[in-house]
Amino acid sequence: MKMDKRILEQLIAKGEGIDLEFKACGNQLPKSVYETVCAFLNRHGGTLLLGVADDGTVQGINPQALEQIRKDFVTAVNNPQKLTPPTYLSADDAELDGKRLLCIQVAESSQVHRCNGRIYDRNEDGDFDITDNMALVAALYQRKQATYSENRIFPHLGLDDLDRALIARCRRIAVLRWENHPWKGMDDLELLKSAQLYQTNSDNGAAGITLAGILLLGKQLPLLNTLPHHRTDLILRKVNLDRYDDRDFVDVNLVESYDRIMAFVHKHLPNPFHLEGTTSISIRDAIFREVVSNLLIHREYTNAFPAKMIIEYGQVRTENSSRPHGFGRLDPETFTPFPKNPVIAKFFRQIGLADELGSGMRKMMKYGRVYGGAEPELIEGDVFKIIIAVPEYGEQPGSGVHASDQVTPEVTPEVTPEVTPEVRRMLSVLAGEMGRAEIMALLGLKDEKHFREHYQQAAIISGVIEMTIPDKPKSRSQKYRLTALGKSILKAKI
Repeated sequence: MKMDKRILEQLIAKGEGIDLEFKACGNQLPKSVYETVCAFLNRHGGTLLLGVADDGTVQGINPQALEQIRKDFVTAVNNPQKLTPPTYLSADDAELDGKRLLCIQVAESSQVHRCNGRIYDRNEDGDFDITDNMALVAALYQRKQATYSENRIFPHLGLDDLDRALIARCRRIAVLRWENHPWKGMDDLELLKSAQLYQTNSDNGAAGITLAGILLLGKQLPLLNTLPHHRTDLILRKVNLDRYDDRDFVDVNLVESYDRIMAFVHKHLPNPFHLEGTTSISIRDAIFREVVSNLLIHREYTNAFPAKMIIEYGQVRTENSSRPHGFGRLDPETFTPFPKNPVIAKFFRQIGLADELGSGMRKMMKYGRVYGGAEPELIEGDVFKIIIAVPEYGEQPGSGVHASDQVTPEVTPEVTPEVTPEVRRMLSVLAGEMGRAEIMALLGLKDEKHFREHYQQAAIISGVIEMTIPDKPKSRSQKYRLTALGKSILKAKI
């Protein structure tokens, strides 16, 4: 991924600090780069710019040496002889004033790391070795243990409590994404240790699967025995506002949870045609990839508050328990992401389910207005909330204008859902605005519950009909009419 020029200029203008370091790097990596990575991991994370001098002068990297520098860096940070425990970082391309640079985003780790056997921490002046200062080392370990519940060790859990087929699947995905991924030659236990999902308690020597490990890869029964309150509640609430129109309780491991939640999104949200340059992309998936990964990665799992995703008319809301680092609505321009579960986040990045810290949010903000016509809202607190404006089937994304108000509405294949035979029957008899009793009579139906569940609600959820009084779904005067999408389906059938 290439870093945006404007962001790059802002970083350089900001100057070095506790979360930003410049390194001159013409033809080879300076040795101190690994000490900086170690310090960032141990403190609050940061950004490392290679090819920029200490005073902010953009010197650039020799283009002929750039790929070898990138390879040397990635190899070293994955080498336990250099960095313990090893980590997975990528060096992104950047260019400024015609000079080639590399940008490395380092998220805070939930572990204490060593570089060449030494422990480094970060302050305003740079990196400093605290190995021989027992008070500072003890404070560092205590802060990590108190902050990150994902590292809690369960000695009674072993490999048999994990889904071994899922571990193999994750290994294959990581290797497909990066041919020389360290997991390639590892057995399951080595992979777990490398990903910090199997740890040893430094105080008592007890070893076992961590909370992050059972959450990410656990079989359902051992997972729920370990964390009985674990679940994500998915709700569709558009017609039956008192209860729901569709629901799914997701109480499986996080990798499978991601698939289930995205399937719910695909089932109930339109995917409008969108061109970026000459390439068609799914802005729905770009937005909700970040929303779903945030819902799963940045949750405080020791809190029993159930996470939720609620799809409503015109918007989607998510809620999850959090360990807040502030309160109130976040400003995307000034917001600094803080990793709640770095181990889980790192694993998600290895298998392609999450972006580097901050980049996914930028995509969500970029496409949010295009998709739903409004900026996504992020609200920090004990419960973290995201609100995303979304179009309805038959609406033009981002405009807030219903397609039925347009003279020549266009419905692309991407927003046309599959409809049941019952819904097709209902479409065939619906003319103008009609009430429930009139439609049932034309269909020859007498069971009101059957009509509501299999005809009326299914048609509204599919976006092929709409209520004439959407704010009062139970109104005695309520009638139904075809949407542009419904008309398009009827026309296509003819």
